[in-house]
Amino acid sequence: MNAGDLNIWQLVLHASLFVKFVMLVLLAFSFLSWGIIFRKHTMLKTALTGANEFEERFWSGADLAALFREVTGRGGQISGIEGIFEAGFREFARQRQRRGVDPRTLLEGAQRAMRVAQTREIDRLEGNLEFLANVGSISPYVGLLGTVYGIMISFQGLATLKEATIASVAPGISEALVATAMGLIAAIPASWAYNRYSNKVERVATRFDTFTEEFSAILQRQAHVED
Repeated sequence: MNAGDLNIWQLVLHASLFVKFVMLVLLAFSFLSWGIIFRKHTMLKTALTGANEFEERFWSGADLAALFREVTGRGGQISGIEGIFEAGFREFARQRQRRGVDPRTLLEGAQRAMRVAQTREIDRLEGNLEFLANVGSISPYVGLLGTVYGIMISFQGLATLKEATIASVAPGISEALVATAMGLIAAIPASWAYNRYSNKVERVATRFDTFTEEFSAILQRQAHVED
Protein backbone atom coordinates (compact mmCIF):
# COMPACT_ATOMS: atom_id res chain seq x y z
CA MET A 1 0.00 0.00 0.00
CA ASN A 2 1.50 3.33 -1.04
CA ALA A 3 1.39 6.35 1.20
CA GLY A 4 -0.66 8.22 -1.36
CA ASP A 5 -3.32 5.50 -1.30
CA LEU A 6 -3.89 5.75 2.44
CA ASN A 7 -7.14 7.21 3.75
CA ILE A 8 -8.97 7.08 7.07
CA TRP A 9 -11.32 4.35 5.95
CA GLN A 10 -8.43 2.15 4.80
CA LEU A 11 -6.63 2.73 8.08
CA VAL A 12 -9.69 1.58 10.00
CA LEU A 13 -10.19 -1.49 7.82
CA HIS A 14 -6.56 -2.59 8.17
CA ALA A 15 -6.40 -2.08 11.94
CA SER A 16 -6.21 -5.06 14.26
CA LEU A 17 -9.37 -6.53 15.78
CA PHE A 18 -8.73 -4.99 19.20
CA VAL A 19 -8.09 -1.54 17.72
CA LYS A 20 -11.29 -1.86 15.68
CA PHE A 21 -13.15 -2.70 18.90
CA VAL A 22 -11.69 0.40 20.58
CA MET A 23 -12.76 2.53 17.62
CA LEU A 24 -16.26 1.07 17.77
CA VAL A 25 -16.52 1.93 21.47
CA LEU A 26 -15.34 5.48 20.80
CA LEU A 27 -17.79 5.83 17.91
CA ALA A 28 -20.62 4.74 20.22
CA PHE A 29 -19.45 7.26 22.83
CA SER A 30 -19.48 9.99 20.18
CA PHE A 31 -22.97 9.18 18.89
CA LEU A 32 -24.41 8.99 22.43
CA SER A 33 -22.70 12.25 23.37
CA TRP A 34 -24.11 14.12 20.38
CA GLY A 35 -27.57 12.75 21.13
CA ILE A 36 -27.32 14.08 24.69
CA ILE A 37 -25.87 17.40 23.47
CA PHE A 38 -28.80 18.07 21.13
CA ARG A 39 -31.34 16.95 23.74
CA LYS A 40 -29.80 19.12 26.46
CA HIS A 41 -29.73 22.11 24.13
CA THR A 42 -33.46 21.78 23.54
CA MET A 43 -34.24 21.06 27.19
CA LEU A 44 -32.32 24.02 28.60
CA LYS A 45 -33.56 26.39 25.93
CA THR A 46 -37.13 25.34 26.76
CA ALA A 47 -36.48 25.80 30.49
CA LEU A 48 -35.10 29.33 30.06
CA THR A 49 -37.80 30.36 27.59
CA GLY A 50 -40.51 28.93 29.84
CA ALA A 51 -39.07 30.74 32.86
CA ASN A 52 -39.07 34.06 31.00
CA GLU A 53 -42.64 33.64 29.75
CA PHE A 54 -44.03 32.49 33.10
CA GLU A 55 -42.31 35.20 35.12
CA GLU A 56 -43.67 37.78 32.70
CA ARG A 57 -47.21 36.56 33.41
CA PHE A 58 -46.51 36.14 37.12
CA TRP A 59 -45.25 39.70 37.59
CA SER A 60 -47.93 41.24 35.38
CA GLY A 61 -50.25 41.32 38.39
CA ALA A 62 -52.30 38.26 37.51
CA ASP A 63 -54.36 36.69 40.27
CA LEU A 64 -52.43 33.77 41.75
CA ALA A 65 -55.46 31.49 41.91
CA ALA A 66 -56.29 32.23 38.28
CA LEU A 67 -52.68 31.64 37.27
CA PHE A 68 -52.71 28.35 39.18
CA ARG A 69 -55.86 27.23 37.34
CA GLU A 70 -54.25 28.21 34.04
CA VAL A 71 -51.13 26.18 34.75
CA THR A 72 -52.95 23.09 35.96
CA GLY A 73 -55.69 23.32 33.34
CA ARG A 74 -53.39 22.80 30.37
CA GLY A 75 -52.83 19.17 31.24
CA GLY A 76 -49.62 17.23 30.76
CA GLN A 77 -46.53 17.31 32.92
CA ILE A 78 -45.77 20.64 34.58
CA SER A 79 -42.07 21.47 34.69
CA GLY A 80 -39.68 24.34 35.24
CA ILE A 81 -40.72 27.42 37.16
CA GLU A 82 -44.36 26.58 36.50
CA GLY A 83 -43.85 23.30 38.38
CA ILE A 84 -42.32 25.12 41.34
CA PHE A 85 -45.17 27.63 41.40
CA GLU A 86 -47.78 24.88 41.08
CA ALA A 87 -46.28 22.82 43.92
CA GLY A 88 -45.97 25.80 46.26
CA PHE A 89 -49.40 27.25 45.63
CA ARG A 90 -51.09 23.84 45.79
CA GLU A 91 -49.57 23.12 49.19
CA PHE A 92 -50.34 26.65 50.40
CA ALA A 93 -54.01 26.31 49.37
CA ARG A 94 -54.24 22.84 50.92
CA GLN A 95 -52.84 24.01 54.25
CA ARG A 96 -55.02 27.12 54.20
CA GLN A 97 -58.17 24.99 54.07
CA ARG A 98 -57.31 23.47 57.44
CA ARG A 99 -58.54 25.29 60.51
CA GLY A 100 -56.14 26.73 63.04
CA VAL A 101 -53.05 26.67 60.85
CA ASP A 102 -50.73 29.57 61.68
CA PRO A 103 -49.04 31.65 58.92
CA ARG A 104 -45.62 30.17 59.65
CA THR A 105 -46.86 26.63 59.04
CA LEU A 106 -48.55 27.74 55.82
CA LEU A 107 -45.33 29.25 54.53
CA GLU A 108 -43.07 26.38 55.60
CA GLY A 109 -45.31 23.84 53.90
CA ALA A 110 -45.29 25.79 50.65
CA GLN A 111 -41.53 26.25 50.80
CA ARG A 112 -40.95 22.52 51.34
CA ALA A 113 -43.13 21.70 48.34
CA MET A 114 -41.25 24.22 46.18
CA ARG A 115 -37.85 22.89 47.28
CA VAL A 116 -38.89 19.35 46.38
CA ALA A 117 -40.17 20.50 42.96
CA GLN A 118 -37.01 22.53 42.39
CA THR A 119 -34.73 19.61 43.28
CA ARG A 120 -36.66 17.31 40.98
CA GLU A 121 -36.41 19.80 38.12
CA ILE A 122 -32.66 20.37 38.58
CA ASP A 123 -32.10 16.61 38.66
CA ARG A 124 -33.97 16.34 35.37
CA LEU A 125 -31.87 19.08 33.76
CA GLU A 126 -28.63 17.56 35.06
CA GLY A 127 -29.49 14.10 33.76
CA ASN A 128 -26.77 12.55 31.53
CA LEU A 129 -24.35 15.43 32.12
CA GLU A 130 -22.22 12.98 34.08
CA PHE A 131 -22.01 10.80 30.97
CA LEU A 132 -20.64 13.74 28.98
CA ALA A 133 -18.06 14.38 31.70
CA ASN A 134 -16.99 10.73 31.67
CA VAL A 135 -16.73 10.63 27.88
CA GLY A 136 -14.67 13.81 27.92
CA SER A 137 -12.25 12.44 30.50
CA ILE A 138 -11.81 8.78 29.50
CA SER A 139 -12.12 8.83 25.69
CA PRO A 140 -8.52 10.02 25.10
CA TYR A 141 -7.25 7.20 27.30
CA VAL A 142 -9.42 4.62 25.55
CA GLY A 143 -8.06 5.83 22.21
CA LEU A 144 -4.52 5.76 23.60
CA LEU A 145 -5.05 2.17 24.71
CA GLY A 146 -5.95 1.20 21.14
CA THR A 147 -2.94 3.09 19.82
CA VAL A 148 -0.50 1.43 22.21
CA TYR A 149 -1.86 -1.99 21.38
CA GLY A 150 -1.70 -1.28 17.64
CA ILE A 151 1.90 -0.08 17.86
CA MET A 152 2.86 -3.16 19.85
CA ILE A 153 1.37 -5.37 17.13
CA SER A 154 3.24 -3.39 14.46
CA PHE A 155 6.59 -3.83 16.19
CA GLN A 156 5.95 -7.51 16.79
CA GLY A 157 5.40 -7.88 13.06
CA LEU A 158 8.92 -6.58 12.48
CA ALA A 159 10.30 -9.74 14.04
CA THR A 160 9.33 -11.67 10.92
CA LEU A 161 11.12 -9.24 8.59
CA LYS A 162 14.78 -9.58 7.71
CA GLU A 163 15.13 -5.85 7.14
CA ALA A 164 13.06 -3.34 9.18
CA THR A 165 12.39 0.02 7.60
CA ILE A 166 10.13 3.00 8.29
CA ALA A 167 8.05 2.04 5.27
CA SER A 168 7.31 -1.36 6.78
CA VAL A 169 6.19 -0.08 10.19
CA ALA A 170 4.61 3.27 9.28
CA PRO A 171 1.26 1.90 7.98
CA GLY A 172 0.67 -0.10 11.16
CA ILE A 173 1.50 2.88 13.37
CA SER A 174 -0.78 5.12 11.29
CA GLU A 175 -3.63 2.65 11.73
CA ALA A 176 -3.08 2.61 15.49
CA LEU A 177 -2.96 6.41 15.74
CA VAL A 178 -6.47 6.64 14.30
CA ALA A 179 -7.72 5.35 17.67
CA THR A 180 -6.11 8.31 19.44
CA ALA A 181 -7.67 10.70 16.94
CA MET A 182 -11.10 9.15 17.46
CA GLY A 183 -10.64 9.43 21.22
CA LEU A 184 -10.06 13.17 20.87
CA ILE A 185 -12.97 13.52 18.45
CA ALA A 186 -15.26 11.94 21.05
CA ALA A 187 -13.76 13.79 24.03
CA ILE A 188 -13.61 17.39 22.81
CA PRO A 189 -17.35 17.95 22.08
CA ALA A 190 -18.34 16.08 25.24
CA SER A 191 -16.05 18.20 27.44
CA TRP A 192 -17.20 21.43 25.80
CA ALA A 193 -20.88 20.50 26.15
CA TYR A 194 -20.47 19.42 29.78
CA ASN A 195 -18.89 22.74 30.77
CA ARG A 196 -21.39 24.78 28.78
CA TYR A 197 -24.50 22.96 29.97
CA SER A 198 -23.32 22.75 33.58
CA ASN A 199 -23.07 26.55 33.60
CA LYS A 200 -26.53 26.84 32.06
CA VAL A 201 -28.01 24.50 34.67
CA GLU A 202 -26.46 26.68 37.39
CA ARG A 203 -28.06 29.75 35.81
CA VAL A 204 -31.44 28.01 35.72
CA ALA A 205 -31.01 26.89 39.35
CA THR A 206 -30.30 30.50 40.34
CA ARG A 207 -33.49 31.59 38.57
CA PHE A 208 -35.40 28.93 40.48
CA ASP A 209 -33.90 30.01 43.82
CA THR A 210 -34.75 33.64 43.15
CA PHE A 211 -38.32 32.83 42.16
CA THR A 212 -38.80 30.59 45.20
CA GLU A 213 -37.66 33.38 47.53
CA GLU A 214 -39.84 36.00 45.85
CA PHE A 215 -42.89 33.77 45.74
CA SER A 216 -42.35 32.84 49.40
CA ALA A 217 -42.44 36.53 50.29
CA ILE A 218 -45.76 36.92 48.46
CA LEU A 219 -47.24 33.88 50.18
CA GLN A 220 -46.02 35.15 53.53
CA ARG A 221 -47.88 38.42 53.06
CA GLN A 222 -51.03 36.57 52.02
CA ALA A 223 -50.81 34.25 55.00
CA HIS A 224 -50.60 37.16 57.44
CA VAL A 225 -53.39 39.07 55.73
CA GLU A 226 -55.74 36.11 55.92
CA ASP A 227 -54.69 35.42 59.49
